[in-house]
Amino acid sequence: MAKTIALIAHDGKKAEMVAFVKDHQEELSKAHLVATGTTGSYIQQTGLEVELKLSGPKGGDAQIAAMAAEGKIEGIIFFRDPLGKHPHEPDIQMLMRICDLWNVPLATNPATGSLIIKGLLEEETKLYGK
Repeated sequence: MAKTIALIAHDGKKAEMVAFVKDHQEELSKAHLVATGTTGSYIQQTGLEVELKLSGPKGGDAQIAAMAAEGKIEGIIFFRDPLGKHPHEPDIQMLMRICDLWNVPLATNPATGSLIIKGLLEEETKLYGK
């Protein structure tokens, strides 16, 4: 069964996310991808299938956090803009807390995103605590 990976990017990081997805398109094509609405629409332009949730500020981050808490997501790649202010910051903090609570790998930059892809998709890896 395909692993489920969530993809999220703040507005200032969407172009970086699209470039990242293109660099990892072959591996990501083997996964079930879920994304917040706007990020997902950009990713769909690469030709990959993506299950779209609401836009982050409209509840998409919370929807993905709920999926993580329910054990429906194996990893999250979330390119955050560390210099921007975000009105939905409580949702972002909640998503990070859920990942910590349920031991869901969370990448916040391309380097750790590549490691999640390698760990989840290129090898049958037994994650610690899972």
